[in-house]
Amino acid sequence: MIVFSTMNMSGVNTVTEFILLSFPCSREIQVLLFVLFFVSYILTLMGNGAIVCAVKLDHRLHTPMYILLANFSFLEICYINTTVPNMLKNFLSETKTISFTACFFQFYFFFSMGITETFLLPLMAFDRYLAIYRPLHYPNIMSSHFCMNLVALCWVTAFLCYPVPIYFITQLPFCGPNTIDHFVCDPGPLLALSCIPAPGIELSCSILSSLIIFISLFFILASYTLVLRAVLRVPSAAGRRKAFSTCGSHLAVVSLFYGSIMVMYISPTSGNAAGIQKIVTLFYSSVTPLINPLIYSLRNNDVKAALRKIHMCTKISQSK
Repeated sequence: MIVFSTMNMSGVNTVTEFILLSFPCSREIQVLLFVLFFVSYILTLMGNGAIVCAVKLDHRLHTPMYILLANFSFLEICYINTTVPNMLKNFLSETKTISFTACFFQFYFFFSMGITETFLLPLMAFDRYLAIYRPLHYPNIMSSHFCMNLVALCWVTAFLCYPVPIYFITQLPFCGPNTIDHFVCDPGPLLALSCIPAPGIELSCSILSSLIIFISLFFILASYTLVLRAVLRVPSAAGRRKAFSTCGSHLAVVSLFYGSIMVMYISPTSGNAAGIQKIVTLFYSSVTPLINPLIYSLRNNDVKAALRKIHMCTKISQSK
């Protein structure tokens, strides 16, 4: 179904709704996918929510390292809520439509959350660098107040990156067709639906994404190069194991996230097949938020202890 409206200024017909194809398949498979992704969605909310609650309720975790972890988990909750609820609705919907405005709002929040993550991950690496490479200066430099200010700066800066590119994309004429072969309003499929080619906008989006990804990744690699040098100087094997364990979780998350987004956004997205776009986007927008709490909680004794404490308190309160 294609819905048109007439632009008053130019008289060009413009699409007012898009159809998100998501994963075309039989009705039975659609229901199965709904159940699968709904369970994954609930587990993701529970896993990341548990980390946020653990850090908030356990005063021993009120340190910059865990404040950053709690903010990262909160971000993951926000991140999946930009895509998964609409995807779940589409699995059970006959029309699978999304309004023009809602599509670009999803585009904006999806990318803003993703950019926030690319800023938070280097900040977490910087925190580990200070804690291991500059342990004597760490308490004075990375106070909880300073840490929160840096987190706020990450969020604000990320949400200021894409309004201008998105505004220019909304000004392109969309006169049909209106079918997006994706489960999210991504710039590649959207630009492909424009009535006129927009190589300048596509190139600008690709350059902006590449700069954000490469600069943040370079910062992470530089931080962990210095961390590795410091860890190798630790005289005791137990101390080295503890330092590597602390950094290992973060490096695993960095590898999962950056590995997938570099496939998508280093080159213009229109050059990737629709199937590859959907699989890669699904991985970094839905799978990694599910895996990340497991990576952090299973490898961090302080988080595990806090979660056990919350579980015990919950059991006690229920038994009363």
